[in-house]
Amino acid sequence: MINALVVTKDEESGKTSASVQAIEESRLPESEVLVAVEYSTVNYKDGLCIGPGGGLVRNYPHVPGIDFAGTVEKSSDPRYKAGDKVVLTGWRVGEAHWGGYAQKASVRADWLVPLPAGLSTRQAMAVGTAGLTSMLSVMALEDHGLQPGHGPVLVTGAAGGVGSVAVAILAKLGHEVAAVTGRPETADYLKSLGASQIVAREDLTEVTKKPLEGEQWAGCIDAVAGAMLGRVLKQMKYGTSVAAVGLAGGAAIEGALITPFILRGVNLLGIDSVMQPYANRVRAWERIAQDLPMDKLDAMIRPATLSDLPGLGRDILKGQVKGRVVVDVNA
Repeated sequence: MINALVVTKDEESGKTSASVQAIEESRLPESEVLVAVEYSTVNYKDGLCIGPGGGLVRNYPHVPGIDFAGTVEKSSDPRYKAGDKVVLTGWRVGEAHWGGYAQKASVRADWLVPLPAGLSTRQAMAVGTAGLTSMLSVMALEDHGLQPGHGPVLVTGAAGGVGSVAVAILAKLGHEVAAVTGRPETADYLKSLGASQIVAREDLTEVTKKPLEGEQWAGCIDAVAGAMLGRVLKQMKYGTSVAAVGLAGGAAIEGALITPFILRGVNLLGIDSVMQPYANRVRAWERIAQDLPMDKLDAMIRPATLSDLPGLGRDILKGQVKGRVVVDVNA
């Protein structure tokens, strides 16, 4: 028997409920690698899957958890053997496939990457999908010319999971970081991660008809979209890039015009971590182990257990989770 957070759905009312249950290991889906899960985390998608599903969950009962790290228990794939430390993010695990909110998980070998040297499984889940997305964003901006000294790099939704890790990485790499937040009480937290400037959310959410504004930002990692992205694009310096990672402010880019792209050569880079190729995942995880300051990572961590997840799922959907939740599935 293993403990797992199981989400069930009442077919008559359509309502879902989540609770920690002891289930037989044989109920796990058949796959190539069985992992003894040590830690997981909480992302926005997890909040959807714990609660109403958000169109992500296909079948109930369901075990959410889009990220996990742990130790291989057995494997039919030669790439992994018992005792190997591994990390999983993405591939619709925790959505269409049972995920990491359980003491064990059965998954395909292609979905795993080796835990990079220098990271513990707990630290890997403090990083999780959010941190991986942050590093993929930094790498994309670098691939398009961003270097320290070019000017301030804007991070929107900075107190969230993606934003927190992005601030810490960019500061460690020597960039001046401007952190956008709608929660003034997080200013000290963001400065402790390395932000040199705090920008109030309301300063960037007004929709304007101007084709361009003054050049301010040397780069941007945007988790918000909506009106904020439309405004930020008009403020980017010539030839710079925005890495778009989320849509907390809506899927549309309100107030956006073609002018930043054709008059300033601004690039809008879409960042996906779910289906990211293996080689790029490994590269990003190696960069995380190298460029993410671990003392800053530890300061972001909020510990949790499986029984905390129903409440945390509701909180993250309301934008009330700061930093990185690390779930000890065995506690």
